[in-house]
Amino acid sequence: MLYRLLSIVQRQRTSPGWQTWSSARSSTSAAEAHSIALPAQAQVVICGGGIMGTSVAYHLSKMGWQDIVLLEQGRLAAGSTRFCAGILSTARHSSIEQKMANYSNKLYHQLEQETGIQTGYLRTGSISLAQTQDRLISLKRINSRLNVVGIPSEIISPKKVAELHPLLNVHDLVGAMHVPEDAVVSSADVALALASAASQNGVQIYDRTSVLHVLIKKGQVTGVETDKGQIECQYFVNCAGQWAYELGLSNEEPVSIPLHACEHFYLLTRPWDTPLQSNTPTIVDADGRIYIRNWQGGILSGGFEKNPKPIFTEGKNQLEIQNLREDWDHFEPLLSSLLRRMPGLETLEILKLVNCPETFTPDMKCIIGESPVVQGYFVLAGMNSAGLSLGGGAGKFLAEWMVYGYPSENVWELDLQRFGALQSSRTFLRHRVMEVMPLIYDLKVPRWDFQTGRQLRTSPLYDRLDAQGARWMEKHGFERPKYFVPPNKDLLALEQSKTFYKPDWFDIVESEVKCCKEAVCVIDMSSFTKFEITSTGDEALESLQYLFCNDLDVPVGHIVHTGMLNEYGGYENDCSIARLTKRSFFMISPTDQQVHCWAWLNKYLPKDSNLLLEDVTWKYTALNLIGPRAVDVLSELSYAPMTPDHFPTLFCKEMSVGYANGIRVMSMTHTGEPGFMLYIPIEYALHVYNEVMSVGQKYGIRNAGYYALRSLRIEKFFAFWGQDLNTLTTPLECGGESRVKLEKGIDFIGRDALLQQKQTGVYKRLAMFILDDHDTDLDLWPWWGEPIYRNGKYAGKTTSSAYSYTLERHVCLGYVHNFSEDSGEEQVVTTDFINRGEYEIDIAGHRFQAKAKLYPVTSFFTHKRRKDDVELSDFHGK
Repeated sequence: MLYRLLSIVQRQRTSPGWQTWSSARSSTSAAEAHSIALPAQAQVVICGGGIMGTSVAYHLSKMGWQDIVLLEQGRLAAGSTRFCAGILSTARHSSIEQKMANYSNKLYHQLEQETGIQTGYLRTGSISLAQTQDRLISLKRINSRLNVVGIPSEIISPKKVAELHPLLNVHDLVGAMHVPEDAVVSSADVALALASAASQNGVQIYDRTSVLHVLIKKGQVTGVETDKGQIECQYFVNCAGQWAYELGLSNEEPVSIPLHACEHFYLLTRPWDTPLQSNTPTIVDADGRIYIRNWQGGILSGGFEKNPKPIFTEGKNQLEIQNLREDWDHFEPLLSSLLRRMPGLETLEILKLVNCPETFTPDMKCIIGESPVVQGYFVLAGMNSAGLSLGGGAGKFLAEWMVYGYPSENVWELDLQRFGALQSSRTFLRHRVMEVMPLIYDLKVPRWDFQTGRQLRTSPLYDRLDAQGARWMEKHGFERPKYFVPPNKDLLALEQSKTFYKPDWFDIVESEVKCCKEAVCVIDMSSFTKFEITSTGDEALESLQYLFCNDLDVPVGHIVHTGMLNEYGGYENDCSIARLTKRSFFMISPTDQQVHCWAWLNKYLPKDSNLLLEDVTWKYTALNLIGPRAVDVLSELSYAPMTPDHFPTLFCKEMSVGYANGIRVMSMTHTGEPGFMLYIPIEYALHVYNEVMSVGQKYGIRNAGYYALRSLRIEKFFAFWGQDLNTLTTPLECGGESRVKLEKGIDFIGRDALLQQKQTGVYKRLAMFILDDHDTDLDLWPWWGEPIYRNGKYAGKTTSSAYSYTLERHVCLGYVHNFSEDSGEEQVVTTDFINRGEYEIDIAGHRFQAKAKLYPVTSFFTHKRRKDDVELSDFHGK
């Protein structure tokens, strides 16, 4: 039968590998299914028999867990996996996705030998085309990252493209990227091979068995209810694909899994008269919005159109995915693009236009991890049409998470806990995925913001700031000002402003930074996560001392910079805590930490009626007054002395500001600049803002945004969680030793790991890099993820960057590793190792010289100097 992808399940039943496994482990027929009893209990129940579910089962069994049951409501590999185009690509923008895809490639390559099941794996290579210089820059950035992690790739000319794929029209190309080890594979056969191997390792697999809901008691998974009875279990894994959202909401305690399906189209043709060779490279023409691969001597080609069609918003879908209705009118723009790229296709007969649902997430990244509300409930879903490429690595990381407590790589950008319930509105998801699906092939540029699902969470000052020229960015659903456009200042339209070079807001942010340093600025930072922890006795202090790495037994009114660590010493959170009273603490964390922090605190705080944890994010508007004249503004508004003698650094005091009482004023700005944070009860927000702006006029006050804040914090070497800090970085690796109470004899989570690390040394160090030979006006700007070279050898990647208007240079933060030249293994990184190196930062294949400094570095910004005269030296304090 020519239409192989749609007949894959029938062929499963006749393949030798399937028969062998079926007779031993019985993937049952419909009639048999009702007569087979499920086990009464298991350690793990996995829902979903596609690539995700079988990959998790495979890896859990490889790691020694055997009491595992996998349930599939239809037949194995009969969901999205069945219709997958079978393209395995490692050319991804995200570092973690690159690693997942690279692991998947290696896994699938050896699966046939391991299981005896043919997977159709063929290493064809891939060619990503560039029709514009900006697209070529994007490919060069990916290429430089692939090379340093051992994935062969190169930038090639249009002429070379024509040599590798003679049927392509290359006249409009400016270049391309060739990744020779990318592959094609039968996704359904991969799922069957993974299932076969898992079965041989003891996993029990039952198809035609539907999970109705998960049983939960006291916030912990206790079992599952199926259409064939209950199974008691400790862990549940939701790998239900497009059904994951519905399944998550079916529990008494719902689990929010924000994803939504869209229709995805690709066509299949008959073979060419001279059939394409099986090793013909896969083509990705992102500017044309299409992909092309060889399929049985013909081609398979689909794409990601600008006007996608969401589906199943009402929750109605099929038990097994069937081919949806053809829509040639909708597919026509992609077909036109395909014919321009391969003109010879006009004479080729089209067999079928396949239309199948694919699931997408609100931020174009897959969902992996444990639910914040139900312990033992894990999720792997929402693959954004990259399930085959990411499935092997994602299954491995989730299995590690379950077995060892943490995955071996930092997966925060994919973690389920990056989302809250606010992203689970059906309307929001429907609108957002209509934007996300085209973005898969859109140009990825720095500082780009989603346009749908906006104005969901706003500060009381939103309208006032918007009227004054605020331009907005979104974080965790919260609108935050990027910068403020002065009157009569024109900026480029959104599409025209996309650039890898100097942005059009450069001068605006420069004036905001200058005002922060010379006068006073106001930044609305209401989006910060805010918790209060109180108790009737000493329970709050005792619990927090165990949860946080710094000493919180400080006098009332003092602020402590600290964080919550995991048992390996890595940062689960980075925050500031003010001691309000002897029994009350106020915790301030990054915006996107709201769900994760809440889950971590709930997990480890004792279940004590005398202890209260409250999320007060919505109760307070936060204003950051930055600059040397902030003290004058507050003194005039409060009739209280605000000088350092009366209001020392890192101090918190409840005061009156204007007519408003109960304002929590803190002498910190998150930038290293002088000033104050004001936490204002929400009903007073507008009054306090108006008073601050009115009194501040004589001191040169103005609004500022997060871009100015970013520049200020990075030039002062302030690391932020989620960018520079994560669950795999410790305080000893980022200059945070002063924030750890190691010598006080107080136990806390992660202490043993830090003591061990202090003895053995660290294997990476966070450093600050100042670019030397970089032309801000003409050269490409650093973003994040750029390779760092030490003495010509790869040594790590940048984690964040910003232009320092004080130094008049770009500043990057990043981790330096010490890789052995002989074995490639990591060795201890000492201060001397950092200081003795000559460094370069690779931006899209061009290396720029850089000076490296360790934290802490001197505050050399007091007097502005010519950039040729800047010298760096050490200081203490943040």
